[in-house]
Amino acid sequence: MLVYIDGKFFPENEAKVSIFDHGFLYGDGVFEGIRAYDGRVFRLAEHVDRLFDSAKAIDLVPPVTKEEMAEIIKETLRKNNLKNAYIRPIISRGVGSMGLDPHRCPKPTVVCAASEWGAMYGDLYETGLTGVTVCVRRNTPDSLPPNIKSLNYLNNILGKIEANYKGGDEAIFLDRTGKLAEGSGDNIYLVKNGKLYTPPTINNLKGITRQVLLELLDKIGVPYEVCELGLFDLYTADEVMVTGTAAEICAITKIDGRIVGDGKPGSVYRKLLPVFQEVTRTEGDAY
Repeated sequence: MLVYIDGKFFPENEAKVSIFDHGFLYGDGVFEGIRAYDGRVFRLAEHVDRLFDSAKAIDLVPPVTKEEMAEIIKETLRKNNLKNAYIRPIISRGVGSMGLDPHRCPKPTVVCAASEWGAMYGDLYETGLTGVTVCVRRNTPDSLPPNIKSLNYLNNILGKIEANYKGGDEAIFLDRTGKLAEGSGDNIYLVKNGKLYTPPTINNLKGITRQVLLELLDKIGVPYEVCELGLFDLYTADEVMVTGTAAEICAITKIDGRIVGDGKPGSVYRKLLPVFQEVTRTEGDAY
């Protein structure tokens, strides 16, 4: 793999950043997860916009423009001769002192890596995931807003660790008030009586794939509502599913020991999956 770092490409075993980079020292930086399908980067502009929004929220000024960042992403794919890939662009605060003060970091670091990555959940797209609610609560908007896609992912990781111990494929987060938030790396949706429901994005990430799913619901004629949801809604849903760039779209068929619906991926999921696969493989920026 060739990795982009600050204007140059390096073989992966030579791709290094300083241990004094605040991205390493403090998780001070932002990132995106993007997919390319069949030689096209899916929703590239939206991902770059979100990367720059995250940077602005932490008062980090990228040393490249949005257009330059998009070209860096595409060139990383070209250099690695990848048609289907997962891409990780990163902007960190850069090299500074051991202190927290970001003013001591004169120049941000820009990194972009890409690699082949198939279906994240393997054959579970056909059978469904096992979800478990976790004791770890989602970061609150007044402490570390979930819509900042920062390099500090410990909140998500702690939830994933708990899910692993509980035997779950995915963690399901609630916020501090007990409202449904999201998975450890994906947005979540419930279906009840033919209508889809999903939480507002104040307590979870504004997912690019989430927006795609909402657009596709109009295409397949499924009504939806963005509203606050709780454990009762989760446990009594006819269907539950998650979406994310890495996860794509996958059903959850068991939650906290409770069978969702008839224990198989439901009809709304079955309708969404082929149209989602079609749009990801026909849209995007060619490179």
